[in-house]
Amino acid sequence: MRAEEKTQQLSFGARVSTGLFRSGRRLAAAIAIVIAVFLGYHAAFGTNGLTAYQQKRNQDRILQKEILQLKQQNSRLQEHVDHLQSDPDAIEHEARVILRYAKPGEVIYALNDKSEPKQTGK
Repeated sequence: MRAEEKTQQLSFGARVSTGLFRSGRRLAAAIAIVIAVFLGYHAAFGTNGLTAYQQKRNQDRILQKEILQLKQQNSRLQEHVDHLQSDPDAIEHEARVILRYAKPGEVIYALNDKSEPKQTGK
């Protein structure tokens, strides 16, 4: 009988260890799933996730357009400066129109475009 008891004990022990092993595997699988979901959420919506990446890309596009516009404006202004430094006619034009300079002997007449307000009688 001792052999039968040992066999029953072994089979009971084997069943318990197999059950614990299966429970452990299930627990480990559940933990792995929870970790995977957490990491996926963090990758999509975290501080450096996909949404932040898309916002940074949009901001980069906007800034690149602004840089291009500023470079074009800088180029136009540089051409204007070069033109003013080298062309005497352009210098004279700027002096006459913007600074209102005149050559010796010239008279400049300034016309006021504003109409004077009408005064009402007392």
